[in-house]
Amino acid sequence: MDVNNIFSVSPPLFGDQCLDTCRFQYAHNPVYRKWCDLNRVDPASIKTPIAIPALPISFFKTATVATTVFDPECVFESSGTTGTVNSRHLVKDLAIYRQSFEKAFRLFYGDEKDWCILGLLPSYLERQHSSLVMMVDELIRTSGHPDGGFYLDEFEKLSHTLQKLEKQGQKTLLIGVTFGLLDFAAVFPQQLQHTVVMETGGMKGRRKELTRAEVHELLIAGLGVNSIHSEYGMTELLSQAYSKGDGRFFCPPWMKVMVRDEEDPLLVKETGTGLLQVIDLANRYSCSFIATEDLGKVYPDGSFEVWGRLDNSDIRGCSQMVI
Repeated sequence: MDVNNIFSVSPPLFGDQCLDTCRFQYAHNPVYRKWCDLNRVDPASIKTPIAIPALPISFFKTATVATTVFDPECVFESSGTTGTVNSRHLVKDLAIYRQSFEKAFRLFYGDEKDWCILGLLPSYLERQHSSLVMMVDELIRTSGHPDGGFYLDEFEKLSHTLQKLEKQGQKTLLIGVTFGLLDFAAVFPQQLQHTVVMETGGMKGRRKELTRAEVHELLIAGLGVNSIHSEYGMTELLSQAYSKGDGRFFCPPWMKVMVRDEEDPLLVKETGTGLLQVIDLANRYSCSFIATEDLGKVYPDGSFEVWGRLDNSDIRGCSQMVI
């Protein structure tokens, strides 16, 4: 399959591309093939995407999940706490990742050149191999706005930049890790009219755990915006979903979220509540079918909510707040 076909897939052909990808990964990914065999599923007999086995996300911590043999152009690693094992995602071709996040951003937010993009990602900037930092860095670069950039703990400088952009009426995206945005809003409250505030999750023990609704309420009050946008992505994927408010995420056409039963991993539904299961066709050279540890709800229109983490699962740097 031509990689470009991933990003031009139409809804009627999505299922066929999923089946093609499943068979390709079964043939060329030893870890995924073993998982399918253990579940006694033969990809040749699968007729619909809902029947495709999803690889538990924890495998990225203990195994080399790769489709075909290659020297990775990059290895993304998840953040974690002391004593935890981080996930490793071997990326064969960074151009695929760039296409994925650029096309998804334009689908939901238009041309990045219309934006000034500010990244408040302190915990991620302090480490290497973050897929989130790479995405935001590339979007800042391609937007080309002279005031765009990253901020570590320079809250006063960030506040001055936002005030300047507001006076200019410049469309601005402030994308930040949750605890960073909360800290900033507490110290430098704003009344933002031309700025979209987007949280990427990630409390990681920095604060008392809050629900998503509580986080958004604090940020709305502190930054003067009408809603808080969110990004749903993870180290093990090459695609992101976005929410423009109320915690409802929407996927780009090459990504789909379903739900599976907590007790029976092969009992999967297109809608309802349960553990989220992600199809990411951009992940062709890793694994496109991932069983996450996130609890949530999928709606008939394909949008979904993230409610929190499955009990006793490891802390993840990009984890969503627990309800």
